[in-house]
Amino acid sequence: MNDMHDLEVILRSHFPIITIESHEERRATELLARAAAKLGQCFHLWTITDGLRPHKYNSDTLELVDADTEEFNTEPEHDPIKALRKIKASTQPGIYALLDFHDHFDDAVIVRLIKEIAQDHNIEGKTLVLISHEIQLPAQIAHFSASFDLSLPDKDKIKQLLMDEAKVWALKNGNNVKADPEAMELLITNLVGLTVSDTKRFLRSAIHNDGAITHDDLPDIQKAKYDLIGQDGLVSFEYDTAKFSDVGGMKQLKQWLDRRKALFTSPEQSNTLDAPKGILLVGVQGGGKSLTAKAVAGVWGVPLLRLDFGVLYNKFFGETEKNIRKALKLAEVMAPCVLWIDEIEKGIATGDYDSGTSKRLLGTLLTWMAESNKHVFIVATANDIQALPPELIRKGRLDEIFFVDLPNNETRQEIFRIHINKRQHDTNNFDLGLLADHSDGFSGAEIEQAIVGACYSAVAEEISLNSNHVLEEIGRTKPLSIVMQEKISSLRAWAKNRTVPAD
Repeated sequence: MNDMHDLEVILRSHFPIITIESHEERRATELLARAAAKLGQCFHLWTITDGLRPHKYNSDTLELVDADTEEFNTEPEHDPIKALRKIKASTQPGIYALLDFHDHFDDAVIVRLIKEIAQDHNIEGKTLVLISHEIQLPAQIAHFSASFDLSLPDKDKIKQLLMDEAKVWALKNGNNVKADPEAMELLITNLVGLTVSDTKRFLRSAIHNDGAITHDDLPDIQKAKYDLIGQDGLVSFEYDTAKFSDVGGMKQLKQWLDRRKALFTSPEQSNTLDAPKGILLVGVQGGGKSLTAKAVAGVWGVPLLRLDFGVLYNKFFGETEKNIRKALKLAEVMAPCVLWIDEIEKGIATGDYDSGTSKRLLGTLLTWMAESNKHVFIVATANDIQALPPELIRKGRLDEIFFVDLPNNETRQEIFRIHINKRQHDTNNFDLGLLADHSDGFSGAEIEQAIVGACYSAVAEEISLNSNHVLEEIGRTKPLSIVMQEKISSLRAWAKNRTVPAD
């Protein structure tokens, strides 16, 4: 993270126009003023509110201040055309930073003036630096330009910013900030990808709330980060992630994920192991695939993003592919994170009226999966594995395919225990073994609905919920394993030697 060195290099390369796309105006202008001083050049700053004014960087106060010059001691020019003419007529070589100037590119006079200043750069030595959140240069001047990106803080820098904010809080309050080491590490990890100013703001919010850094700070920080950068709605932020204690069974899958947690959340611990890419969960509907996706993010302590192919599709040619690229880019900025793609087969299935959109979408997704080095862990779920193309499910795209089968007796008891406790009833008052015996062939979702129906019956009878209520509800239910017996048997047969059992 050596912005000054990189900026000096690009300034010495004699590009007439430099663009900086950033929301951090103050950081960019201060950096430019410092670079100008090191290179022995003057520095001027234009905004539509303050006009064109000479500035310099005050090393004592660490901020920009006005600089008096004989040539620019008159009333500052607020009008963009007059400001450019003043720059063009000036005898002073130097750096001229123009803020939010992209709003004026539809004026042919302004574009022409910028071009003339750029063409005279080798003689006059004037460099125009355009700073805004988004810049699209007109074709007439684009080839004169180079772009400069302000670096984002790495984990070491974020940790230093955290220490600085903690010191400020301690001085104001007379107490040191209390910090859970694991929560602090996860907080730092979740702030990767943000600018310095946004990072400081989020750290200040976490510390000043209660003078402590705990796991309770993580969901709010993750949500705030998503709100800051994910405003197009192409992926949704799942605020309420689950715990693995909320998921019955899945022993092998839980063990597999536990072994990879440290490497995924702290990638700097290993330089030799490849980062986990993702998993595909295949199985019976209602078996807990979606809940498991939430649990992965919850246990790893990273944001959970949900990609909905229905939101991505657009009737205009090329827009769907553009949307998925934007969605995947957002996931990279949110990294490390879990990207949950529910019922993935529905998004990439082709049909007579598809016009190739699904194939292009799949191609974009596969290319990203092969080339991206960001820590985005995919949890894809599918109910119809045979609808998926082989190039998606082959080894190397995803790490493993897990089959989520109907729960066995032991797992059914665990699921009954989870849902009875969830509704604040004492499981000691229930015969969990009896309930599991009578619910053979039930999925996790069907067991939950049996508990829900039993609760309604108990309320109607004005008595406490008991095993009989649940047994009666079980007896009234025809599970999917019976209603769609042939299809589920076929799915189990397919998965037997092709997938890893989740339980």
